[in-house]
Amino acid sequence: MSKSRHVSETPATQFLRRQNVAFGEHPYDYVEHGGTAESARQLGVDEHHVVKTLLMEDEHAKPLIVLMHGDRTVSTKNLARQIGAKRVEPCKPEVASRHSGYMIGGTSPFGTKKAMPVYVESTILELAKIWINGGRRGFLISIEPHVLTSLLSAKAVQCASVD
Repeated sequence: MSKSRHVSETPATQFLRRQNVAFGEHPYDYVEHGGTAESARQLGVDEHHVVKTLLMEDEHAKPLIVLMHGDRTVSTKNLARQIGAKRVEPCKPEVASRHSGYMIGGTSPFGTKKAMPVYVESTILELAKIWINGGRRGFLISIEPHVLTSLLSAKAVQCASVD
């Protein structure tokens, strides 16, 4: 049984509260390079329901956010084709932090410093509930996936591949 810990506000939780979105708060012990497998294990949830927030950029260095199942990777080739880009690649960590305003390992799609287009793996939208970063390392929030499309105007794509 996890102990209850107070979690201070983040830009993500402030954004969600302003929008009157209900969400659960799930702190865990952050492990460097532990990824979604570690957070899922600690919180006792299926890694497929943990959504990672990835900052990428197109060939013009325009940033974009991709939301992917924790146990899947992004096929950048398929993503580029679906969004009409020549290529898509992950941002360098310092560039990602500059665009999002978050530290790597604590990036949330909510309350980002810069407005960016958001793409979500379509099967994420079929889940009843998802766990996604709440804006700091060691902190996930649980929400209904429709929030991604209603608040972020996330566009559904099919670009998942298994590791």
